[in-house]
Amino acid sequence: MSLLAHKETVVERQVEVVLVERTTLRGHEAVISSNLEKRKAKILERGFYKPIIVDSATLVILDGHHKWTAAGILELDLVPVVKVDYLADESILVDVWPECGRESVTKQEVLEMGLSEEVFPPKTSRHIFSFPVPSIQIPLSELMSQ
Repeated sequence: MSLLAHKETVVERQVEVVLVERTTLRGHEAVISSNLEKRKAKILERGFYKPIIVDSATLVILDGHHKWTAAGILELDLVPVVKVDYLADESILVDVWPECGRESVTKQEVLEMGLSEEVFPPKTSRHIFSFPVPSIQIPLSELMSQ
């Protein structure tokens, strides 16, 4: 079933936001320059407002490539993340964005790409999480080395 057609009730579940070193995270897809500029401006204006979602075992980014890349440009040392057990959590779904050039992508392919030196084109994988991604408000000063 396509994720675009998938409608599931979001499970009420508490998620923990933790700060991790930005350089320990691994991206699996490229970013879109215009989107990157928007994310950077939003982070400068509001601080970090949504955490990055990562696989707990590999620290591969599942959602938040633009925020992560903007954090690098802004020379932030730490970024807020939510760690998930990507392979074991069957409530986390992955599909592809329309017109991305692929028919499908698997969780294993996402992790393998994140652990390689390559990346998928922008907007290849599309993740659906069974929990709401929390809104946060972390000033940039708290994410820089003192």
